[in-house]
Amino acid sequence: MKRRDFLKQSATAAAMLSCFPATLSAIERESSSGRIERRALGKTGEKLSIVGFGGFMLNRATAEQASEWIRLAFDAGVNHFDIAPEYGTSEELMGPALEPFRGKVFLSCKTAKRRQAEAAEELDRSLKRLRTDHFDLYQFHHVTRLEEVETIFGDNGAIKAFEQAKKDGKVRFLGFSAHSVEAALAMMDRFRFDSIMFPVNYATWHAGNFGPQVLAKAQEQKMGILALKAMAKQPWPKDADRSAHPICWYQPMTDPDEAMRGFVLPCRTRSRRR
Repeated sequence: MKRRDFLKQSATAAAMLSCFPATLSAIERESSSGRIERRALGKTGEKLSIVGFGGFMLNRATAEQASEWIRLAFDAGVNHFDIAPEYGTSEELMGPALEPFRGKVFLSCKTAKRRQAEAAEELDRSLKRLRTDHFDLYQFHHVTRLEEVETIFGDNGAIKAFEQAKKDGKVRFLGFSAHSVEAALAMMDRFRFDSIMFPVNYATWHAGNFGPQVLAKAQEQKMGILALKAMAKQPWPKDADRSAHPICWYQPMTDPDEAMRGFVLPCRTRSRRR
């Protein structure tokens, strides 16, 4: 992908995200010609590019590809890079590729471990793989069930590892990603996190009431909001040709016009109802 194409697609994504709650338009922004816009991450004082680099895309990549893609993203103005141990070989590839830019980017990582000892061990392993002494943001990964929330905050729960890591300077901010409304709300009730990562998609938002209540509570707590799956179209149809997107677990939107129609229509509908 060329730099101009990357910037064009980023601009499309920004227009789509503007179709969500008007109250989010108050988020502090920073823009300059030829660079991807940056927006404040809640109360952290950080400003992140509106398009982040998802480390999962490095799974199955070569070391040369990882270096090329990360350099391309950085040159285009991306300053948020996100990774997780569950992304196959991505941590090992991102570490050396991101090393030249580490001091100029915001690096976030996640763990699916729910108990203290396991979470602490995985954090140290991720730090080593990423060739860094700290993560800017460390998150609980894909919290979905209320039972997971109870484990995280129970005896020997992983929240203790998170708090200790922050005291030790291994992480700066704490957050979580969630894939259910119930789990997201429960996590926010139990702890004052700095950020939340949650699916924000026009179909689930407007038709399924999946997200408005979560983002409203996050904004109430002045949390940073990181959107997942904004470009998800639908589950893969049976017998679909997935060769163009072999590591994507849902069918993505690939036509900018189609994507804009999906986002702009709900925006116009909402505007007429005001």
